[in-house]
Amino acid sequence: MKIAIIGAGIGGLTTAIALQQKGFDVKIFESASEIRPVGAGIVLAANAMKGLQILGLQEEIMAKGHIVDTFSIVDEKLNTLSEVYAKRFFERYGIGNFTIARYDLHHILANKLKPETLFLGKQVIDFEQDEKSCSVTFIDGSTEICDAIIATDGINSKIRQKLLPNAQKRYAGYTCWRAITDVRDIDCDFKKAFECWGAKGRFGFVPISDTHIYWFLCVNTSEQNEDFKRLKAQDLQERFKQYAFPIPQVLGATKDENILLNDIVDLKPIKQFAFGKVLLAGDAAHATTPNMGQGACQAIEDAMILRKYISNVKPIESVFTDFEANRLPRTTEVVNRSWSIGKMAQLENPTLIKLRNLIVRYTPESLSEKQYKFLYEVEY
Repeated sequence: MKIAIIGAGIGGLTTAIALQQKGFDVKIFESASEIRPVGAGIVLAANAMKGLQILGLQEEIMAKGHIVDTFSIVDEKLNTLSEVYAKRFFERYGIGNFTIARYDLHHILANKLKPETLFLGKQVIDFEQDEKSCSVTFIDGSTEICDAIIATDGINSKIRQKLLPNAQKRYAGYTCWRAITDVRDIDCDFKKAFECWGAKGRFGFVPISDTHIYWFLCVNTSEQNEDFKRLKAQDLQERFKQYAFPIPQVLGATKDENILLNDIVDLKPIKQFAFGKVLLAGDAAHATTPNMGQGACQAIEDAMILRKYISNVKPIESVFTDFEANRLPRTTEVVNRSWSIGKMAQLENPTLIKLRNLIVRYTPESLSEKQYKFLYEVEY
């Protein structure tokens, strides 16, 4: 069976590796003309690490990343509202949450592909399917004939736009700066990750090594705020100078060229992933806000569930239907839960913030742990 994967992000690469290990003939078609080291940091939660372990990639990935002991929610003075001892999941299960630079993960995955798997500069303009096969047409005039198409081409998926032209992207109401920063000259605790929920914005601090951290800063605003696009690291440091150490210091230590700015957008949950011999997966199927750290993780889950169901004996249409039945409820829950967390975390009203902080502070630790255990429930 020949399978065409559209898009060479984390989901597309992981899917290709998973299917190649099962003996399938896979080609990835990526619209970009080159693979660049883009993005900032990423948290690979237990569900993702479990899948990468099955694929035999855990050891190499862990050599490039970092384990943190605790994940906390704090106020702008860094008073703890909630804390989960994340390392206990490594102690209990031998696997758990892990942080890594996104470009390092992407590089590791790309290097695990068989030769002649990845084709760049292949922008999709159309596709067709019939009872026997599928075809994908690219902007360069070439066509690929295959037995199935898996679309992992992101929230702006060309494949989904043809299949579901009424699918809706949603602006979450806030934009996000992100960067990786060398903080070896700042007295940081590299064993702790935290999110600071303040009235002016939400700041995330995620160590990815013993010298560098990944940070993000989410602020409520209108879409495509032109004033925000002009802000530099020094401007951000000034705007958040009243936040507790090390937040202003980290912002001040960041190089302007390392900062990324993106509005936060998700895909309103759709009700279908499988369309005959064509399958939507990853962000093309269930793009989510980053509030649960599950965007890439759910794409990795997709790859592993597809690996579980796929067979050269079973019709691909049935495989894709089984995948849809498995993935739709879980991904819909993740998208909706993440959306709600973002709304709560981005509150600006002082009274509502006080009430929220009290609720978070007095939420039993067992409920916080339940959130993490949810990520172990998937069976590959």
